[in-house]
Amino acid sequence: MSPWIGCYGDAGKTPNIDSLATQGVRFTRCYVPCPVCSPCRSAMITGAYQTTTGIHNHRSSRSKERAIHLPKGVTTAPQLFRKNRYSTFNSGKEDCNFVFKASDLYSVEGRKRDLAVWRKVPKDNPWFGQIQLAGGKSNTRKWADKVDPASVTPPPCFPRNDLFRKWHAHHYDTVRQTDEDTRRIMDNLKSDGLLENTIIFWFTDHGNNHSVRAKQFCTESGTHVPLIILGPDKRLKPGTVRRELTSILDISATSLALAGIDVPGYFDGVNLFADDFKGRDHVISARDRCDYTIDYIRSVRTDRYRYIRNFLPDRPLLQPQYRDNRDYVIFLRKGHAAGTLPRLTEEIFFGPRPKEELYDLEKDPHEIRNLAENPEFADELKRHRTILATWQKRTDDKGLYPESDAGLREVLNQWKSRCVNPEYERVRQEKAPGKQPHFLALPLPLPAENFLSLLFVTLPSHFLGISPDSALNYCLILK
Repeated sequence: MSPWIGCYGDAGKTPNIDSLATQGVRFTRCYVPCPVCSPCRSAMITGAYQTTTGIHNHRSSRSKERAIHLPKGVTTAPQLFRKNRYSTFNSGKEDCNFVFKASDLYSVEGRKRDLAVWRKVPKDNPWFGQIQLAGGKSNTRKWADKVDPASVTPPPCFPRNDLFRKWHAHHYDTVRQTDEDTRRIMDNLKSDGLLENTIIFWFTDHGNNHSVRAKQFCTESGTHVPLIILGPDKRLKPGTVRRELTSILDISATSLALAGIDVPGYFDGVNLFADDFKGRDHVISARDRCDYTIDYIRSVRTDRYRYIRNFLPDRPLLQPQYRDNRDYVIFLRKGHAAGTLPRLTEEIFFGPRPKEELYDLEKDPHEIRNLAENPEFADELKRHRTILATWQKRTDDKGLYPESDAGLREVLNQWKSRCVNPEYERVRQEKAPGKQPHFLALPLPLPAENFLSLLFVTLPSHFLGISPDSALNYCLILK
């Protein structure tokens, strides 16, 4: 979910999350490496960019034919904690885009959400755990005191009608449910006598689930997430606000460092509390295939600007997707067919897709005015192009290569007629006589400058750390 939270200046009523912020450190500009749950989770848990390790496509490695194994030398954060005498656990979602045996990662695991799962580990063991809440997917139908849709104003790219007010009010309700779940976790820690001995990382893995220009897209509303860290460590000074650009990938490195565990050299994330910490000058986000919909989007967030590169501009932003049966998507498609959508809504969701987008977020926080073709911003455009191209080169961005036949075949077998992108034709027709597979060539715009031969690697963001010496516990609250 997006930071629609009181302590982030929003109107959302979140007293329990706000309390966490007063007790610890709140990061105001934290971003995810991917605005989709499973690739983001995969990146966080491995410590490497999902685009470097080949686990960048949502819902991959679901069959023996398509089994994806992590590159040699890449391990997961829970395994690193286990090697250092920690018990580990996971409660909630555990699907990642690679093959793994849950018992190798976790001492205790289970998909059913348990808001006191630490009770299942030996009492004398320090532990490192993940509690993954429902977040934007919370069921709030039984709530009697719901947010009044009339009090909600949707972003300007959406029609200002009752339907979109309803869904944005619903998201506020899911945030309130997350706030209540957070209270229950904190109460359980306190009742067990563990609250004073636990470091907590509270964050989310992507933006608003019910906004079709948020989750799945490399926009500000899709990638900007909250991050709060608190616990019994002098570096976690209550009430601190940090405004540096940070990545969810920094969470793993920070967790390991707080626990006194060496951070692997391939990590892209950094220890946010290191004595020599230096803030980032940019954050990269990447989106590739989501379920059956193929897209390739990259973005660069700098101090003031966001640059977005759409590598498949021939495809509309509102391609077929899992939300197609939602009434707000049906409304958009019907309005497009009838020619009744507001001009801005029509342009963004059904108009020509620009190859490049550049937004001044200080003046245009909703990313409405694309400056990519404005000659006054030519230097900024070139700068951001160079940042992205350099990153793609040195990290070997796998999104720029065609997905394997095995991968496409798995998706086609699962989703069948929903697979309408042209890439599927090479496996749909692979047995037809006289047919030759065709491949999608994606241009890689590289600058003329010399490249650094460095490997950027990313790290798991679902975790909490503990110190063997002080036997601190770590609890991660996601979503």
